[in-house]
Amino acid sequence: MTYFNLPNNINRFASKWIVLAIDVFMVGVCFILSYCIRFNLTFNFDVNQLLVQLPVVCLITAISFLIIGSYKGVIRHTGVRDVYNIFNSICLSSILLITMVLINKELNIFENFTIPLSIIIIYSLLSFIGLTASRFVFKSIYSAILTKDIKSHKNVIIYGAGESGILTHNALTQNTVNKVRVLGYIDNDNKKVGKQINGIDVFSRRILTEEFILKNNITEIIFSINKGISPKKLRILVERLVDYPVEVKIVPPVEDWINGELKVSQIKQVQIEDLLDRAQINIDNSKIANELNGKTVLVTGGAGSIGSELVRQICTYNYKSLIVIDQAESALYDLQQELKQNGYHNFVPIVGDVRDKNRLNTIFEEHKPNMVFHAAAYKHVPLMEYNSYEAIKINIAGTKNISDLSIMHGVEKFVFVSTDKAVNPTNVMGASKRIAEMYISCMQQEGKTKFITTRFGNVLGSNGSVIPLFRKQIEKGGPITLTHKDVTRYFMTIPEASQLVLEAGSMGQGGEIFIFDMGESVKIFDLAKNMIKLSGLNYPDDIDIKITGLRPGEKLYEELLANGESTMPTYHKKIKISKVRALDYPLIRTRIDELCITNMFFAGDPVVLMKKIVPEFVSNNSELCKLDDTKKSNEEVTPALKIVKS
Repeated sequence: MTYFNLPNNINRFASKWIVLAIDVFMVGVCFILSYCIRFNLTFNFDVNQLLVQLPVVCLITAISFLIIGSYKGVIRHTGVRDVYNIFNSICLSSILLITMVLINKELNIFENFTIPLSIIIIYSLLSFIGLTASRFVFKSIYSAILTKDIKSHKNVIIYGAGESGILTHNALTQNTVNKVRVLGYIDNDNKKVGKQINGIDVFSRRILTEEFILKNNITEIIFSINKGISPKKLRILVERLVDYPVEVKIVPPVEDWINGELKVSQIKQVQIEDLLDRAQINIDNSKIANELNGKTVLVTGGAGSIGSELVRQICTYNYKSLIVIDQAESALYDLQQELKQNGYHNFVPIVGDVRDKNRLNTIFEEHKPNMVFHAAAYKHVPLMEYNSYEAIKINIAGTKNISDLSIMHGVEKFVFVSTDKAVNPTNVMGASKRIAEMYISCMQQEGKTKFITTRFGNVLGSNGSVIPLFRKQIEKGGPITLTHKDVTRYFMTIPEASQLVLEAGSMGQGGEIFIFDMGESVKIFDLAKNMIKLSGLNYPDDIDIKITGLRPGEKLYEELLANGESTMPTYHKKIKISKVRALDYPLIRTRIDELCITNMFFAGDPVVLMKKIVPEFVSNNSELCKLDDTKKSNEEVTPALKIVKS
């Protein structure tokens, strides 16, 4: 018991030398056996000569083990590399023995010391087999003792019989916490089907039936494919499997493995994000690097979902300085700490409000940004529908402040983060973003600053998005609340959206509205059902879906192009340029100025003026629908217009 209470470092070194001693002892036994085998399992040989040779053989073998380091491997984790080291050690000891025998034969250093070549060959084979077998026997015994209290096995099927699948099998079987039994591999390659890998059968995917799963009591199916699996294919397979009493898990890409090794803890249950029918978007980082090189970059809304990811990605480039502005103090502090912990220190966090033009002017004068990413905005449709004052003040007046200051201080590029809700808007939030787009188009005509707009849909995992909401409702036992059974949305991950904003900013020459290809739209009702299934529950028995009706201003489906718009391609297949209809820039500029003043002084109904600026803004499922049926005369906005002209 005293030995097990020693410090960990003593245990480690003691066990290493114990392994060396046992290995040398086994080699000695193998050398004796080699003589017995050579003389037909008898002792018809000179035993005294054997006793002289035995210490020399053990010494030479010990030296070989020390040189190669085969005794250093952790026995319970013995693998191919350890076997390779044993082989090298035995080969080295055999070469040293043969060399010593030949030299002694010529120089006669040790009288009557000779070992037949056949004995050395037999000894080498026995030693390699004995040392390798002993390690795997010990490994099996250790695993059996450690898991003796576990009464049940988890029966697992691995989907993918490639390198990733084999490494997944090794990680599962070496895990000592849970007893896992891999019953087979599934692979689409007919050349592998019917064969075995490490004694495990390879099946065709046709074997994945409810009968097979129930008969073999399979509890998990793990997708482990080297080149990944398309979301569409994964979704089809998962939708077939989630109805069965089986967990569906996925192995992360090889590049995400810890130090190049897969840990069992990294094998996660398939998430709904993995099933969205859209391919991963890749960008040209070199163009972004050239654009940001040596520049001072300013990001508004830098602590928000998109803004913070923009900041994280900009931090990886060789910029001069990064200014991060946000009015949310706590979120900005969290981002500051995160960046510092990740080794990024070349940034300036500023608590500020895009509505405060004087404060912003001071920031522009002090830091002189070359490039501005404007992500600050109010984005929640139902809240903004009846808080139009704030929507106009932040989304329109705030954008106006930042863009005006960009021209005043000679900013090279201004990149505006817009939304698909700005297209044919049915709510105040979408209309406010569309008006901001229009103001930016006006500014493009007035100065050297290049104004660029990016437009995309819903972002997975962003604040207030549907998937985190559904997860919380499932955790509480349901029901999931859905506004309409037929509602659809486009989705994109936060990193992808931010990467495309950076890419669009690097390629933009001014005046463009960049549209991001977001794949196929997703039916939210189907998404909710899949989330219930992936949680191991059933719809509607365990978790029901409650239809609550469309919220004020909400659409059934989103669009990326407005009426009269079309697109032109760019060098990036996922980014297109919207060909917008021509605008009457002086009139639009005047009306936007009027809107901001009307809103500031409560001189009229600003939503009425918003509908004048954006004729396609038609309210939906909202009290504001009545404004679409009422014709307002020009005199109704005259007081505000007089203020503008004065």
